[in-house]
Amino acid sequence: WRADGRALRKLPVHVGLVVTEEEPSYADMASLVVWCMAVGISYVSVYDHNGIFKRNNSRLMDEILKQQQELLGLDCSKYTGEFANHDKSGQVLNCQSTLKVLSPEDGKADIVKAAQNFCQLVAQQQRTHSDLDVNMLDNLLSSTNGFPDPDLVLKFGPVDSTLGFLPWHIRLTEIISLPSHLNVSYEDFFSALHHYAACEQRWGK
Repeated sequence: WRADGRALRKLPVHVGLVVTEEEPSYADMASLVVWCMAVGISYVSVYDHNGIFKRNNSRLMDEILKQQQELLGLDCSKYTGEFANHDKSGQVLNCQSTLKVLSPEDGKADIVKAAQNFCQLVAQQQRTHSDLDVNMLDNLLSSTNGFPDPDLVLKFGPVDSTLGFLPWHIRLTEIISLPSHLNVSYEDFFSALHHYAACEQRWGK
């Protein structure tokens, strides 16, 4: 896995795993997360538009830790990392990756909150309306909590939409669609990474 990651021309720093299907699979999502860790991706976000993974965060984390032991074996001891979720902030993953589980409330609602905070600053005369720009909004947004914007989103399912996944943060993100996360193979996953490595990003130009 590490060799696969090193073989790519470029490796995303932050990958978003977005499920648009109605029946999310904890085992299949855990496999995807562990594969991200194994190839050397530093940040992973998991998202489904119904918030099922976030509501059942502990179940997903237990499955990830189980598969990590099964798939990475003794290599686990080489890696350190942590979950970035509030209720599991102290739990350590045996890998150099940080994981966050997101739901729609972490997207649009955060933009609303940031706008409200900025309006309060203007009302308190600490800012003027002309101060609002891209960098200011980036600073006001709280949902990333130190995460960089996603370089790559892998979207699973038949819906041609990311269904509210961090709408501000994916302005420049490469989005690759896969038919389903159910029974997804490592070959499918690595093929998507290979596609990302080969693409020319024009940054909106």
